[in-house]
Amino acid sequence: MTARGASDVTGRSASGLRRTALSGRDDGRDRRDIRQVPGIGGLALGVAAAVLILAWVGSNGYRQTLVTATVTYALIALGMYVPYLMAGSLSMAYGAYAGIGGYAVGLISTRTGLPLLLAWIAGPIVAAVIAVLLGLATRRLSGFFLAAVTLLFGMAFTAFLIDGERITGGSGGLGNLRPLHLFGWTPSHYQVVIGSVVVVCVIAFLLDRLRLSPWGVVVRTMRDAPRAVEAAGVRVPMMNLVALALGAAVAAIGGALFTYSAGSITPDTFTLNIVFLAIFMPLIGGSGTPWGAVAGAVLAVQLTLNFPAIQASGTLLLALGVLFIMLVAPKGVIGYADELRRRAIALPRKGRTHG
Repeated sequence: MTARGASDVTGRSASGLRRTALSGRDDGRDRRDIRQVPGIGGLALGVAAAVLILAWVGSNGYRQTLVTATVTYALIALGMYVPYLMAGSLSMAYGAYAGIGGYAVGLISTRTGLPLLLAWIAGPIVAAVIAVLLGLATRRLSGFFLAAVTLLFGMAFTAFLIDGERITGGSGGLGNLRPLHLFGWTPSHYQVVIGSVVVVCVIAFLLDRLRLSPWGVVVRTMRDAPRAVEAAGVRVPMMNLVALALGAAVAAIGGALFTYSAGSITPDTFTLNIVFLAIFMPLIGGSGTPWGAVAGAVLAVQLTLNFPAIQASGTLLLALGVLFIMLVAPKGVIGYADELRRRAIALPRKGRTHG
């Protein structure tokens, strides 16, 4: 064989190896284990719990109402998760943000002939813009002073709804909302409940992915060491504004879903009581993941609304439950369950080691 022939054979062999390696790498990409996707475990458990809850609800109207309340609480708590638990900025204006989403549905339904679907777009956008403006006005405040100012904003928003009778309907609010039409299809109440549960699962999953993303890591680091983050070239005030806008938009979605399901909205629909409950919900379920806010919402609704025997003292039991969980399981119910899972997995390994 000549030197040229040997060179051709060698070149063909090398190119063949490169093609094999590339095809193997592509096959590896195609065979990527879905279990390695960040947040997929929480989504799987959340979907399983959602299926069980929807099966329990069925056609029972009262249970459907409970699920609607749970969805609303969960979305408001998820809205507070990013700025409060990730960024460390406690705002008490989330009742107002949920109200903006609710009144977007009410106003578009009763005052215009626009498609009702636009309310779920306009409400979160308006809430996010107002959250950014409020964040700019309170950018030098933190802790108690920030909570106090945003609490006053929520109270002022309620007063505006009562006084603006020509627009908002005053203390009587807005009612007789028209149904939602999607390309000629009008969903039933149970279908709206299913859609609301799906929305919660999707938002919780996306927030969990966001928490695990580089952006989420920076935000969580910013909460504990803002000066170090500033020294790295990240603008902390801008990150806070983004977190506030995102949280307000999520809370507005919750308000819009509740208003449509209830068929009406008044200035007293989203009170400070909901905001205080939303603060405790992630602590009950587990502050380490957005799914803790969802689990906390389920427990809060069950304690405060679903058990007639303890309904009068449900809030007191909820407060005692938060105290007990903080003492026994600081990571919340989900964190405690995950710790038990790890111990259960570790027990057989220890047995084999000693054996």
